[in-house]
Amino acid sequence: MMSNPPRNQRSAMDSSSNFSVSGNHNERNFDIVKDSMGLAISLNKTESLDVVLDDFSEGYFSLSYENRKKLLLVLAKEYDLNRIQVRELLKQYLGFELRSGEVFVGCITAAMLVLRLNNHTGGLKFLSDLRADILSFLKYRSLCIEVASNTVVRVLQLLPLDAFMLEENIASLRALDSCLKEQLSTWLSPVALELHQITWDDSASLLEKIVTYEAVHPISNLLDLKRRLGVGRRCFGYLHPAIPGEPLIFIEVALLKNVAQTIQEVLWDDPPIPETEAACALFYSISSTQPGLAGINLGKFLIKRVITLVKRDMPRVSTFGTLSPIPGYMQWLLSKLASQSVIAKADNMEQPTGGSGSTFQENLLEPDEEGMLMNSAPETYAGKNGMEVMLNLLTSTDYEWISSAELLSALKPPLMRLCARYLLQEKKRGKALDSVANFHLQNGAMVERLNWMADRSEKGLRQSGGIMVNYVYRVEHIEEYAQSYFSNGHIHASSDIRRHIKPQKEHEATTA
Repeated sequence: MMSNPPRNQRSAMDSSSNFSVSGNHNERNFDIVKDSMGLAISLNKTESLDVVLDDFSEGYFSLSYENRKKLLLVLAKEYDLNRIQVRELLKQYLGFELRSGEVFVGCITAAMLVLRLNNHTGGLKFLSDLRADILSFLKYRSLCIEVASNTVVRVLQLLPLDAFMLEENIASLRALDSCLKEQLSTWLSPVALELHQITWDDSASLLEKIVTYEAVHPISNLLDLKRRLGVGRRCFGYLHPAIPGEPLIFIEVALLKNVAQTIQEVLWDDPPIPETEAACALFYSISSTQPGLAGINLGKFLIKRVITLVKRDMPRVSTFGTLSPIPGYMQWLLSKLASQSVIAKADNMEQPTGGSGSTFQENLLEPDEEGMLMNSAPETYAGKNGMEVMLNLLTSTDYEWISSAELLSALKPPLMRLCARYLLQEKKRGKALDSVANFHLQNGAMVERLNWMADRSEKGLRQSGGIMVNYVYRVEHIEEYAQSYFSNGHIHASSDIRRHIKPQKEHEATTA
């Protein structure tokens, strides 16, 4: 349910990468912008500072993709603390070797520029965009390394592994990113944010941003937007005084009698009920609008504020839940199916006359599920076993299987069971592997129910086989659930979703 801005939204990296293709006729000289940055850090004359900061920010955005990288490296390395000197002084201090009266004066740091920009008009947005660039560069570098590791020598010869890719440079950029993230988290505390209910009467520019940034369930037209802001619906956003007219994050809410099981109930099929009959506030979309604020959990505070506001204005509403996508499920499942296919082929080559097989072999299907898939699959999707059949069906680009009652019946049991396993048992560093699950669980929700064929859109089928999940926020347990998940990764789940898990594995999910 939580999502980054859509692909068609111009991110900092998208706009900068255009320079490398077509060139920017208004690009300033790199050295001039570099000198401007240095002046913005070192200048002591307050009356001239605003002019210098304006000049630097304009110059930065005029630079090409490559020159932005170079400038950020200068900022991250040349204006960083002298870490060797700091370590030596710490050693002296711990060894009681610090000479009396000795004072360490570090070099001017990038933190000075960050602080000055935050106090400058438009500076907070600039810092967010600056961090978006850093994250994009780091992501590009990680992608290059991932591709290179998969295709070894040939790709290594093709990739532009310039000085930017050196580990020492990446470490400096990560340190700069950490500094920016820490400062942005402080400046964007709930106290500094304004909760605003977005309505049809808001400015056209604000409404346009809602349409642009909505990435979970795209808004198709003005009629669709008007309905999402009308009777039985709510939209709330966090605004900051330094970025007027632009929500940093917004949440869409449907007022319903019960927790919805399909997205059609929320967006298309049913007219809204009278608000006086609503007993459930369903959060069906949360969208972040600033790539540079990634990792700063504004959604946690937004959900809690919205729950408090709805409870105050609508006492009848007692249930707060979500209808959420499961964006990583298909990727995880297809990877498991493909790897098992590879392992099976390798074992057959090594043990042509049979044998115990590899210790890595795992049949993801129950015997009855295997039989149903083998018997119901058309010849075009045939395979040596049920997992191969399942892989062939789920990787078909035409999604023919959703039009066949027999195939839907054969796929439903394994897809629902494995989805429950994915949400409750598959972990990364002790936390839920799925990003949306991790978001809601760390905010104090519990996993309530899986919904079969809840989203038949191409995106829904590609991400999760059409399955969606309800998370529920039980107001009296939010802090308790958030703390137990944070402390030891306990996932609170209803008996409805636990029934999909094998009994011997139930202990891995904590019941509510």
